[in-house]
Amino acid sequence: MDAEFTRKFQVVQESNNEMKDILTSVYKSLSEKGYNPINQIVGYILSEDPTYITNYNNARTLIRKLDRDELLQELVRQYLTSH
Repeated sequence: MDAEFTRKFQVVQESNNEMKDILTSVYKSLSEKGYNPINQIVGYILSEDPTYITNYNNARTLIRKLDRDELLQELVRQYLTSH
């Protein structure tokens, strides 16, 4: 493979509103159950292990609707455009 070649990573955009709604709902459910929602969501994103997310209010089912690559892409985009 050519050392100068850079592979492009592209994902199909999922609805940003749906993604935000799901993350907000999961965040609230984790908070209500006494978990640190940021730590739990990061654990899920890094491992894709659904047990980081509570079943309370269907949070585990909801977060599994999101594509992890699309979620990471949107989180990075939002972070960089807000700073």
